[in-house]
Amino acid sequence: MTERSIGPTPTPEKLTVERGYTTKDFTALRAYVERIAPAVIARTYYDPDADSDADSDADSDADSDADSDADSDADSHAATAGAMDRHLARMLDTLVQLAIAHGSTVLAEHLRASIKRHGQPKLTAVTFRMVTEAAQLAAASPHPDHAIGAWLRPRVARRLKGEGITTLGELVAFCNRRGASWWSSIPRIGPGRARAIVSWLRRQQSALGLTVDADVDSVEQEGVTLVAAELVEVVSRLDLHNSNVTESGPRGSDQPRVILAPLERLAVPHALSGADRENRSTAFCYIQTQHDLDAVRAYLNRYRDQPKTLRAYTKELERFLLWAVVLRGKALSDLRVDDCEAYKDFLKSPDPRFVGERFTRNSPRWRPFASGELSGESQRYAVRALRAAFTWWVDVRYLAGNPWKAVNDPVAIKRERAMKIERALPAELWRKLRGELDARSAEAGDSRSTAQWRAVRAAILLMGDSGLRREEAASARRENLRPSSYGTLERPVWELTIVGKGRRERTVPVSAVTLSALRAHWADRAQDFDGAAEEDNQNGPLLGPVIIPWTDASRR
Repeated sequence: MTERSIGPTPTPEKLTVERGYTTKDFTALRAYVERIAPAVIARTYYDPDADSDADSDADSDADSDADSDADSDADSHAATAGAMDRHLARMLDTLVQLAIAHGSTVLAEHLRASIKRHGQPKLTAVTFRMVTEAAQLAAASPHPDHAIGAWLRPRVARRLKGEGITTLGELVAFCNRRGASWWSSIPRIGPGRARAIVSWLRRQQSALGLTVDADVDSVEQEGVTLVAAELVEVVSRLDLHNSNVTESGPRGSDQPRVILAPLERLAVPHALSGADRENRSTAFCYIQTQHDLDAVRAYLNRYRDQPKTLRAYTKELERFLLWAVVLRGKALSDLRVDDCEAYKDFLKSPDPRFVGERFTRNSPRWRPFASGELSGESQRYAVRALRAAFTWWVDVRYLAGNPWKAVNDPVAIKRERAMKIERALPAELWRKLRGELDARSAEAGDSRSTAQWRAVRAAILLMGDSGLRREEAASARRENLRPSSYGTLERPVWELTIVGKGRRERTVPVSAVTLSALRAHWADRAQDFDGAAEEDNQNGPLLGPVIIPWTDASRR
């Protein structure tokens, strides 16, 4: 049997597969690739009389631009062995060119290399299947159930699969859920590649039957800002129902979309501002406030030097304020005991419109809750935080009474183990981790990568051996690390003083291994850890970045 001659076609026909090739044609072509004689193929798979009637319309329509010889061959492709050979060779040539134009990069490179080396592609059963699938895909329309690997480059598809995205429908849902920064958590997917993916998804919206949200872009579109306005006025859901707002809430929900914003960008209509509500105290007020938002900010200002406490209380108060205004339709200073009990029930299962993925507080997709289920401990913490805030407002004569005093704490299950032992690594895992860090820190080759591993090693050893929290390790300073009076010249002991949780100062020991890791880390930063002389005072952060990525977040 002679080799199949497959010459390159100057301009591949994108939709040639729509010419009317049938399952029978592909079966015959498979036999042709396996070097079955064309005469045997014609005799086995085709009935010339039946085929000329069944296939003439499809073939003549698709081949109307071809020459007359090609038309006659297509109409009678099973009449003779020569006609059969020409028909199948032309079909295979078309499919190969489509596969090169629309298939994966790996397949296209393989086919080009085979044609260059042999004058024609050498197809195995596997590559033949890949060629036919790629050619059919060129004529097909994308479908939500299609695997992303069928439409996106292999490397991109692998990265997306790492996030649990396997189909085009899942990709659109992921983008809509995450918004403009959907790509930020996916390794090796940057803003440029993200724009290309979203652009392609938008072009396929009609075929997919899915819509990509307007703000799912890494750059601003005209009329669509990625950062919400500086102030956002929230309104009651009652006003939404009475208005002409038709925009829907969460997907699959017939509830109107609510307008939400974090405390620093929040504005409230005057009727719900609490400027003149019933629970406002008539006595002289100790704080200068005009409405509830002023009172909330005055209370939070007490914790300006306690960032963690401030963050926690801000979260609870803005959740409660948004619930009161948007869902309850009441001002904060107009709430009664039954309202507080209703909020307790709300905490058990927050409204889906209040729940969403984690976004920055300047994003229009920000939501007060990241989870639709709060633990009993979280519910109890929220109630106690609100009760404390209302108690303070009563004490400073902003409110006349505290409705939370008549509300019991949510019932929370007491854990059998109060100590959080799960935060400590098992001894064997800790040993393996240290061994891996030692090996990575000693690797030859890329000095930047090895230096980065030495920084990681110093940080983990400092936290592990000295029991520091992440924030404590990040804020530790060289001037607070010194030899301890408990050490000797032969066996020196070092200690580090840090200010930890609750602004409490404490001193922790630092092991010799950790000290050695810190010295290596300082050498990578081109700094002298010990100083040239004893009188030298070494200052500065104990840990610092070796490599700073060129991103806005890292530069800030």
